[in-house]
Amino acid sequence: MENPIEDKTARRGIIARLRSNFLAGLIIVAPIGLTLYLIWTVVGWIDSWVWPFVPDNYQPEQLINRYFRAEGAEQINVNVRGIGVVVFLIFTMLVGWVGKGILGRSFLRWGESIVERMPVVRSIYNGVKQIAETVFSQRDTSFDKACLIEYPRKGIWAIAFVSTAAKGEVKQKISDDEEITTVFLPTTPNPTSGFLLFLPKANIKPLDMSVEDAAKLVISAGLVYPNSKDPTEPPAK
Repeated sequence: MENPIEDKTARRGIIARLRSNFLAGLIIVAPIGLTLYLIWTVVGWIDSWVWPFVPDNYQPEQLINRYFRAEGAEQINVNVRGIGVVVFLIFTMLVGWVGKGILGRSFLRWGESIVERMPVVRSIYNGVKQIAETVFSQRDTSFDKACLIEYPRKGIWAIAFVSTAAKGEVKQKISDDEEITTVFLPTTPNPTSGFLLFLPKANIKPLDMSVEDAAKLVISAGLVYPNSKDPTEPPAK
């Protein structure tokens, strides 16, 4: 005689295994799928922005039909997504090469002097330029280290990033004797927003983990530690 309790337990075991396999597969497939989707979307966006500036006679489909379509054959329709990215990269490198020369720098200064006379355009241009210089600059302007600070009150610790030593008026107004450090306190899960804080160096606890690992810890809301085998120990060097 069959035992209904055992049958239910077996069915639940099968469902649990299927659910576990599905979640494991989702963890593998989701990052790959989302990454490919984002790349495909960004490439398409760049293509749609570049191709309107290219004359019709030099559009990829026109070139393909001109040189490869047999006479009297139907029009060849092909997805050329990605070529616009190549055109954009080549154009950007050429602009950078010209911009680093004497003539290019002179032309850039002349253009910026015109922009400085336009109130609204000036604010937009200067803001975008500062962001671009911060993100794409090859100079050493990144955060030095990750650290712990007591925020928003004593006894509560938060991860922050050491920027530079405070200088000028800020340093003079806070303390002439004590070393003051500038730190950026990011928010979770969006580390691009946060607070700029000026703290005595003695109130900062440096961390052994890298800035990248600390950023992952902030973004994941404490779920991803740099040393996954033993989070109580510093990351392996």
